[in-house]
Amino acid sequence: MTAVTDRSVLRGVAASPGRRVGVVARIADPAPAPSPEPLATSVDLAAAATTVDDAAARVRDQLAAAAAGATGEAAEILGVTAAMAADPSLADEARRRVVEQRASPARAVWDAAELVAEQLRALGGMFADRAGDVRDVRDRLVAELQGVRPPGVPDLPDPFVLVGRELAPADAARLDPDRVVAIVTSGGGPTSHTAILARSLGIPCVVAAPGADTLVDGDHVLVDGSSGEVVRDPDTALVDRVAHQRPRPTRLERPGATADGHRVPLLANVGDAAGAVAAAAGGAEGIGLFRTELGYLGRAAAPGIEEQVRAYAAVFEAFAGRRVVVRTLDAGADKPLPFVTPQDEANPALGVRGLRTSLAHPHVLEDQLAAIARAAEASSADVWVMAPMVATAQEADDFVERCAAHGLSRAGVMVEVPAAALRTRHLLERATFASLGTNDLTQYAMAADRELAELAPLSTAWQPAVLDLVAAACAGGAATGRPVGVCGEAAADVALAPVLVGLGVSSLSMTARALPDVAAVLETVTLDECRDLADVARASRTADDARAAVRSRLRVLADLGL
Repeated sequence: MTAVTDRSVLRGVAASPGRRVGVVARIADPAPAPSPEPLATSVDLAAAATTVDDAAARVRDQLAAAAAGATGEAAEILGVTAAMAADPSLADEARRRVVEQRASPARAVWDAAELVAEQLRALGGMFADRAGDVRDVRDRLVAELQGVRPPGVPDLPDPFVLVGRELAPADAARLDPDRVVAIVTSGGGPTSHTAILARSLGIPCVVAAPGADTLVDGDHVLVDGSSGEVVRDPDTALVDRVAHQRPRPTRLERPGATADGHRVPLLANVGDAAGAVAAAAGGAEGIGLFRTELGYLGRAAAPGIEEQVRAYAAVFEAFAGRRVVVRTLDAGADKPLPFVTPQDEANPALGVRGLRTSLAHPHVLEDQLAAIARAAEASSADVWVMAPMVATAQEADDFVERCAAHGLSRAGVMVEVPAAALRTRHLLERATFASLGTNDLTQYAMAADRELAELAPLSTAWQPAVLDLVAAACAGGAATGRPVGVCGEAAADVALAPVLVGLGVSSLSMTARALPDVAAVLETVTLDECRDLADVARASRTADDARAAVRSRLRVLADLGL
């Protein structure tokens, strides 16, 4: 980026790489708050209250149907939102307001949702992230009750740059890359729903951009999702540069490796069989993160063993003969499930989540391990299993023992907690591998909610302190001869990937769409150059300094438009 005045450039957080030019179309605003005018005395309050349940059921079914037709991250996000629409606490509070306060059903839903959202915000951490989901469900319920179209992505005949404060989860999950050429938001962060899905779809995206709210329909902009810059009214030279940039690869054509032949397996993050099939078609060398939560979302009880076996077998089939790393149920915090997570935790982000849920509900984990083992036995896939939210060596040891009891010999741990990163050597005395979840590792290391736009500069794995934790974890792997991979969003950052390799990371797992870009960058640098880049990044004073210093040394990024 270049040669533009500061007033013509908005600077936000780079969330999904690539550069595109287009015309702004803003996300439609939700309907205003319904009138607080009470219902007339002639209205049947019980019947009016029933309309809340009917609307909630319709919205839940709409979202669940959309989730069933989606794959990967989109399916998971829609499933979470559908589960929230089905949450009885919101409908119960709305019905109470209709009956006791004579509020209209739409107004009752609005006020009840504000109460629930405020309670979630007060809990802080990742639970506060769900406040936005509650507002999304609220807007859809109100639209349903009023018989109007819910707010969302505009329906326009020509491609456009989508701009707004933030995308609702359901809207983000249904983005069409043929219509939306780039995304700019004033809210969110690099690990928000919008950012994650933009990366999975290959849509350039800039988030947490101050001034994005001043962009209006029809503005002409250039969006650089690699630098985090949005240029108003770009000049002809900039537009031509984007038009003539080298086409980016769309499929991983050969195994990941550095220029001097150091192997770096490039794996995919998936959530279901459809996502696994798509990742295999995209050339992924294996699955580095199979998120199993999708089969549990929106349920009052865990799925049975037979259902789980079928779901896992379908994923394993897509990668026969190749590595598939299964993460056991990662419930809690932003993914509450009534059958394993407490309903009244004061701070769920630091509460009973991941492996910790098995303390009170061991049968859920035991059933899952049994199902994984049965599916693995019938498959030629190289099945590895790892537990989320492991903090101590004792937890790692216990998980390895439970896996061994089911005949699962490749048992590993997620490193998402700073304590685990600092003591990875001890965790790997029994566990056979580790995988760094950089989203949570960054959040916990920086004490920064990853969804808050004002904290977005903190919520990046480019933070030197986070890189120090990655280095510590890799040192633990080297000391024990165990592999330490990365399956967090940092793996998809084309400039950060060689830094991670230089720190000692053994494999990189990401959304399948990012695989060819990462491979194209890695094959231009040697392992020693990766180590030099890692030293440069860790020696930097700030995350911005680290990113800028590394990017300035990777000339291939400009050639690829990254």
